[in-house]
Amino acid sequence: MSIMRQGLFSPRKLVRKSTPATRPGAATAGATRLDPPVSTPVGTGETLGRIGSLEVRMARNFREVKKAQHLRFEVFYEEMSAIADAHTLASRRDSDPFDAYCDHLLVLDHDCLKRNKLGRLKPEIVGTYRILRQDVADQHSGFYTAGEYDIQALIDANPGKRFMELGRSCVLKPYRNKKTVELLWHGIWSYVLRHKIDVMLGCASIEGTNPDALAGQLSFLHHNARAPEQWRVRAVEDRYVEMNRLPADEINAKEALRALPPLVKGYLRLGAFIGDGAVVDQQFGTTDVLIVMPVSELNTRYVNYYGADASRYAS
Repeated sequence: MSIMRQGLFSPRKLVRKSTPATRPGAATAGATRLDPPVSTPVGTGETLGRIGSLEVRMARNFREVKKAQHLRFEVFYEEMSAIADAHTLASRRDSDPFDAYCDHLLVLDHDCLKRNKLGRLKPEIVGTYRILRQDVADQHSGFYTAGEYDIQALIDANPGKRFMELGRSCVLKPYRNKKTVELLWHGIWSYVLRHKIDVMLGCASIEGTNPDALAGQLSFLHHNARAPEQWRVRAVEDRYVEMNRLPADEINAKEALRALPPLVKGYLRLGAFIGDGAVVDQQFGTTDVLIVMPVSELNTRYVNYYGADASRYAS
């Protein structure tokens, strides 16, 4: 599901947040039924932003969602280390029941055209992010992240705020650059403003499943970025991994920061908080941490960069 290895706001690379193909704890019916028709948001044909040949917008139909799923398969399973089940291998798509009711943010390259089954030339999808709003999640199986973190406690404590989950983000290798990343975040910021979102959340991953080997990174996050009490969310009890593995004065801060995935560092630069406890994901060979980003706490540098009305790359 989303990413980790090369990152957000890095001019060189963008990474995804990795999580299991089927969310632990999801409703059984949601996990076993055939995916319902994918819903698409209002105004899906509208361009949210453009830089040169690259355009960012929401997926318009299920065909585009399937293309995004093929992209995710290419990055998660072929390039990275995710382990595919038989269905995923046969379809060559990274998919789960959540795809049917999430919104799918896309970056398309209009200079890279491919013929579809009808022979029509269409721009290639080179980047994607999956977005799930609280009102939509409440009508279905909840948030994907709930399989790893007790986010419901945070939602219940903030009844007047609108939450939004970010996940499944990935970008084709040749496009992992500043331009593509900026378009993705421009699209996210446009979406946040349009839907009056108050809090963004999701997971980011660190490569490796041995918390002791990741002690420097996890402890650095615990001591320097742990969410204040009002925004703190704890990993679910049966998956909880202690992040406070080293005293603050024993951490080499420079080394720990350098080792963190660029995705995590990018979120921190935005002003994100880190949840309480990590979660080991054996399927993807990663250790996940929770990202919580209240919109009111976002770094004003980035808000001003994209524009208070998301006008920077609007076409």
